Amino acid sequence: MFKTEVLSSDRSNIEYAARLINDGEVVGIPTETVYGLAADAANETAVKKIFEAKGRPQDNPLIVHLSSVDMMDRYVCNVPELAYRLVERFCPGPLTMVLPKRDIIPDVTSAGLDTIGIRIPFHKTARDIIDACGKPLAAPSANLSGSPSPTTAQHVFEDMNGRIPLIIDGGACGVGVESTVVSFENDGIRLLRPGYVSVEDLKSIGAEVFCDKGIVEAVADGEKVLSPGMKYKHYSPKANVTLVMGSLEKFTEYVSEHNGEDVYAMLYDRDAAEYPYKYMTYGDNSEEQAAQVFGVLRKADEIGAKQVFVRCPEQNGVGLAVYNRLLRSAGFEVIKV
Repeated sequence: MFKTEVLSSDRSNIEYAARLINDGEVVGIPTETVYGLAADAANETAVKKIFEAKGRPQDNPLIVHLSSVDMMDRYVCNVPELAYRLVERFCPGPLTMVLPKRDIIPDVTSAGLDTIGIRIPFHKTARDIIDACGKPLAAPSANLSGSPSPTTAQHVFEDMNGRIPLIIDGGACGVGVESTVVSFENDGIRLLRPGYVSVEDLKSIGAEVFCDKGIVEAVADGEKVLSPGMKYKHYSPKANVTLVMGSLEKFTEYVSEHNGEDVYAMLYDRDAAEYPYKYMTYGDNSEEQAAQVFGVLRKADEIGAKQVFVRCPEQNGVGLAVYNRLLRSAGFEVIKV
């Protein structure tokens, strides 16, 4: 057990965070997507502490965070030309590329795979911590496994108080959903996990893009996955979550048939004026919904909701990422009305 500190992202605290990481500890750090639990990606013992803090299954691979493209060749090999085109267009930023790993990255970090996801975060504090460490950082989302991802330092503290020594507060995350994850095959890009970098963005570099079935379907038990966020139920509050696909009128009719004291809806902001029952809102467009969705799912627990009916988001652009997170939060329970 630790006495967990939450400190600002000034230079002295960044150096303190780097010392802890270099000593084999785990630190909560901000990125533009969600907060991460950072440890030395090449230190097997330190990486195991991430899994322990999260209660995370060890067959779920981690993402390795670098501060610049210059670090890539030290940790991955056989990088295709297409990957460098993505780096030029989207990095630093919320994009993770799955590539063959070098031996310096231990199997515990990659969940026994011979590949690893690498990312160069846009968030300056994240890159400053990596530079201060001089090491690549494994950093999955800084939440208890299965619960909604954290987009503020307070969210991290709620889940990790006593489990890690330090959280660096870099403010609210601007993107709000985890990075887009891609792999490369047959001179094309396979989308493994949708994020802020959308299918349309990926196609803009002139590549063919294939969407993995695991984006909208449950992965079979025992099946190996290349990316985090593809396996198990994720992003879930204690409340039961159900996605409802249809117009506001039909959505309202459906909820009226299942309404109760502890039942809440998650609506678009513009829906609120016409909705007669208890509700929370999570933005009016895909970018707003991405930034707010995890905070609202956490709010469901704060207000004691037992059932949350979510008005389904769009499924294009960044909306596909929001839909993917809500789909997994709901355990793939979708009602069409």
